[in-house]
Amino acid sequence: MGKPRVLLADDHTLVIEAFKKLLEPEFDIVGTVSDGRTLLQVAPQLEPDVVVLDLGMPLLNGMDAGRELKKLIPRTRLIVLTMNEDYEIAAEALREWASGYLLKTSAGSELVEAIREVLKGRSYVTPRVAQRLVEEFVRDPRPARVKSLTPRQREVLQLLAEGRTMKEAATVLHVAARTVAFHKYRVMEEFGLKTNSDLVRFAMKEHLLTTP
Repeated sequence: MGKPRVLLADDHTLVIEAFKKLLEPEFDIVGTVSDGRTLLQVAPQLEPDVVVLDLGMPLLNGMDAGRELKKLIPRTRLIVLTMNEDYEIAAEALREWASGYLLKTSAGSELVEAIREVLKGRSYVTPRVAQRLVEEFVRDPRPARVKSLTPRQREVLQLLAEGRTMKEAATVLHVAARTVAFHKYRVMEEFGLKTNSDLVRFAMKEHLLTTP
C-alpha cells in the first residue's frame, strides 16, 4: 500500500519547502500550488487524499477555494494551515468544508498528527483555536445572521482589492468587464462603501486579501 497522497497550497515558497521536507518521510507530496485558482485546477486531476491549504492565497483565497474543493473532490480531506487565529473564520471553515484547522505557529509534529487524524475520518483542531471555539459557543451558541457576500461578489472583490483593473478581473473570471462592474457597484451599494480604499478595507475585513 502506497503512502497517503498530499497536495500543498501556500503562496510562500519557503513555507512550502519546509512542509515538503517535514511530510515527505511519511506522505507522498503529489504537488504544490501557490494560488487558489491553480489549486482548483490541479486538485481534481491529482485526486490527493489530503489537501493542506493556507487561507491567504492570491487570485482566490483559501476559504472560497476550500468550499469549491469540497464540491469537486468530496472524498479528499481538507486541512487549513494558517496564521489566522480568528475563531469565527475557523468555525466557518470547519462547519462548511475543513476537516482540520492548524496555525503556522504550531509544532511540525502537529501537522503530521492532523493529517493522520483526518485520514482516519476524524477532525483535528489545534488546541489554541479549539479552546476559543468552545468558549465562544458556550457564550453564545446561536449563529449570528449577517448580510453576506455571494461567491461571485467575493471573487470580484478579492481581485479588485489585489489591484487588478475591472478588465483584468473579467479576464481571470472569464466574464465581461461590465459584469465585474455590476458586482463591484452592487457590493459598494449594499455595504455602504464610497471609495476604492473602502473596498480594499472591506476586503481585508472579509479576509479576502493575502496576509504578508
